[in-house]
Amino acid sequence: MAAPDLLFGLRNNFYLGAYQAAINNSDIPNLSSDDSIERDCLVHRSYIALGSYQLVINEIDSSAATPLQAVKLLALYLSSPENKETTVSSLKEWLGDSAIGNNPILRLIAGIVFVHEQDYNEALKHTHPGGTMELHALNIQIFLKMHRSDYAEKQLKIMQQMDEDHTLTQLANAWLNLAVGGSKIQEAYLIFQDFSEKYQMTGLILNGKAVCCMHMGHFDEAESLLLEALNKDAKDPETLANLVVCSLHLGKQPSRYLSQLKLSHPDHVLVKRAAGAEEAFDRAVQTIA
Repeated sequence: MAAPDLLFGLRNNFYLGAYQAAINNSDIPNLSSDDSIERDCLVHRSYIALGSYQLVINEIDSSAATPLQAVKLLALYLSSPENKETTVSSLKEWLGDSAIGNNPILRLIAGIVFVHEQDYNEALKHTHPGGTMELHALNIQIFLKMHRSDYAEKQLKIMQQMDEDHTLTQLANAWLNLAVGGSKIQEAYLIFQDFSEKYQMTGLILNGKAVCCMHMGHFDEAESLLLEALNKDAKDPETLANLVVCSLHLGKQPSRYLSQLKLSHPDHVLVKRAAGAEEAFDRAVQTIA
């Protein structure tokens, strides 16, 4: 009989965006040393997801295990633009070290950082060999960003062979269905609906359902889901970005949500696109004037 997975609930909370619940329920007794490291990584990554970068930087010291050092690098990278160059340099140095370079958490963090850098080929160098559910799930996200749903589908098949019922397999299936579109949107909606019935409702689940609703033309329902998500986290970039899109489809003024997005996440792709459109408009006006 297999031993119980003591970290199942903690992992699930993290994967579904219930970051505070992951932190609050992380005091788990009788963990092995490897499980303790994984637990600490998930807790610190939850703090990172909540924007508490400095707490993670302060708590992980130089004697910590490689996976925790990698998580600290992610906190440093995200904490300020000035840190990015030195963090990427350190990351490349560690990845080149034969003693630690193949560590799955280090490779995962490398993938996340290079996705932020929009260097998808460099990200895939480290994530594509896979080995963990999280690495395969990140591969799917990267392939979808590259508009290669065919490669994403191959990764999903690997995940389904590893564990078809795993939360990340279900999430990845929903992402792929959304990317493919058409009749697959309803399947994606049912996955998010199943999550909402089984687990604590989170911004991630609400946004997933809302995006499905928008694809199906149900913008009123999408708006109510997104406003519920906004109540949970008023600064969540995906909620704000989706509200901008949803408001436009409903004929409502999206400027308040766009302003909030600009303030809290100035590097968000929607903010950059809006700025580019404004610049193009100003140039057009100048040529006419």
